[in-house]
Amino acid sequence: MTLILDASMALSWLLKRKDASEAAQSGLALDVIRASGAIVPALWYPEVANTLLLAERQRVIAADETGSFLASLSFWPIVQDSVLPALCQPQIIHIGRVYRLTAYDATYLELAMRHAAVLATFDRKLADAARAAGVRVFGDAA
Repeated sequence: MTLILDASMALSWLLKRKDASEAAQSGLALDVIRASGAIVPALWYPEVANTLLLAERQRVIAADETGSFLASLSFWPIVQDSVLPALCQPQIIHIGRVYRLTAYDATYLELAMRHAAVLATFDRKLADAARAAGVRVFGDAA
């Protein structure tokens, strides 16, 4: 299974989900990634960094936790999409228009569509758009 990993899922490994079923889903996604890897768009890295900075400022985590988390991510088989973002812009804009998504969320959906992959996200609007586009969402019945 090819998995497209969005920031919300990755960050759930540090910033635990309150919902028990989401926490379990987070753990299952991590198991799949450890075994098979995941693909992320280039914007995933600043998205993760931004959320970590916000969590630090809100005193949810400390700077050393950010460092440890980033170090652990570097050991998992998470790879950046090799297609230049500029080449995907027209399709991302189209997807954003059709599914009423931000360009950021449309980027994940475009990547999942292009790779015929499963999308791992906790973003409900993105997950609904993925389902409407015929993309499987991690955690849904196969």
